[in-house]
Amino acid sequence: MNPIILTIVLIPIIEIYLFIKIGSQIGAFNTICLIFISAIIGIYYAKYEGLNTFKSFLGKLVKNEVSANELISGAVKTFASILLIIPGFATDILALLLIFPASRKFILKKFSQKFTNKQKEKNNFIDGEFKDIEENDDRKV
Repeated sequence: MNPIILTIVLIPIIEIYLFIKIGSQIGAFNTICLIFISAIIGIYYAKYEGLNTFKSFLGKLVKNEVSANELISGAVKTFASILLIIPGFATDILALLLIFPASRKFILKKFSQKFTNKQKEKNNFIDGEFKDIEENDDRKV
């Protein structure tokens, strides 16, 4: 099964399960409050980190020192803030892992290794020689 479709189906199921379990432990009102608090934190985090990343990017762009790691880190921070805004506890946990630099580096390292391994597998090729045959050549191919 396609991993994207599987993810789209599984995330809401996991979130609903966590809503039910956590709601039964701490109550429905507290669960709803936690969801709103995480969304508010996500909005402020997106605003704060977005401005800081943009300022840093412009400063490095002027100095001609822009690196791919900084761009990827900014994109991951933006993704983490979106995950915080989306209601759910599993997405909030993933967002918190992406916010902290140590866990973000670990996750990005594992993620990049997965794609570099796939890239190496795709670079398999067969080396060979060829010879042009003119139309007037009577040899059969």
